[in-house]
Amino acid sequence: MATANKKYRILGLMSGTSLDGLDLALVEFTVGKSWRFSIIASSTQPYTRTWADRLALAHTLPGVDLIAMHSAYGTYLGKQCQLFLRKSKIRSLDAIASHGHTIFHQPDRGFTFQLGDGQAIHAMTGIKVISDFRSLDVLLGGEGAPLVPIGDRLLFASYDVCLNLGGIANLSMEVGRKRKAFDLCFCNMALNYLMKEVGKTFDKGGMLASRGEVDQDLLVDILSAYQEIRKKRKSIGREFFEQAIQPILEGKSIPLVNRLRTVCESVAIEVAGALPASGKNLKLLATGGGALNRFLIQVMQERLEGKARIILPSMEIIAFKEALIFAFLGLLRLRNEINVLSSVTRARRDSCSGTVTG
Repeated sequence: MATANKKYRILGLMSGTSLDGLDLALVEFTVGKSWRFSIIASSTQPYTRTWADRLALAHTLPGVDLIAMHSAYGTYLGKQCQLFLRKSKIRSLDAIASHGHTIFHQPDRGFTFQLGDGQAIHAMTGIKVISDFRSLDVLLGGEGAPLVPIGDRLLFASYDVCLNLGGIANLSMEVGRKRKAFDLCFCNMALNYLMKEVGKTFDKGGMLASRGEVDQDLLVDILSAYQEIRKKRKSIGREFFEQAIQPILEGKSIPLVNRLRTVCESVAIEVAGALPASGKNLKLLATGGGALNRFLIQVMQERLEGKARIILPSMEIIAFKEALIFAFLGLLRLRNEINVLSSVTRARRDSCSGTVTG
């Protein structure tokens, strides 16, 4: 263990599949006998319609245009860091850790790509940047995801299960002496996709979903689509959503409220099915945008009754846990410590991943 009570300040950046905006969390970490953290400042910068559309369609760009956008989005991230640090009146910073925005995730073909050039962020800010956290694990035969579990283990060890309800729902937990984690299903990505039909970006508090009824045929179709994912616990991304889930959700003969309600039910079923039959009421930490969906949480808790108790932390942790943990991954990279667990990704070995610029 390094010097007791050594402190670091890292700015974590996270852009998720739900495209609701860029999360920024400035975190102070203290290392002693264990890790401690404090979020000094945090903010979500909503994407303009232009940026949201550009990111949503980036996977359709020809190669040279995608490279140009990689640089442009990196410059955008750098500008957002400048504005955030200026507004927060922060002058001292060890590094910026940027997840980027996932455009392609195809580990079975040996690649993953997160948009947002770390060198462009460094050029804008003059601050050391850690980026591209997933590629090394994929090249080591892993899924490149999930990466958050190392943070769950070291920063949130008091919970039995850590559940992230983002665009994609995923969880992590200790099984024996190993950390296990995997993607479960589409959560906000599916709900937000449906809400586009009424010109909205999300269903606030699950109000529309709460008015609907579960459509059993639709539920069977959704659950069937996850059958292979459930068996192999592979990571999932935009490609799988567009191929397998989106066509199912487009059945407009089913009222929108019923489709929303059914998606909520499918998420609850996938979460409940992934938890071990431990015989105790597990402490389950729920974070991510879906944790703010009161109806979704209600449906989940009904499914989990007697199996797990959902715990909602502070609003700051709900909203910024992923940005916080990517800041932590960046710090571990700077310290040349393991930040990706092969027990989670199924790579050939653990790794210390991330490209350092500056």
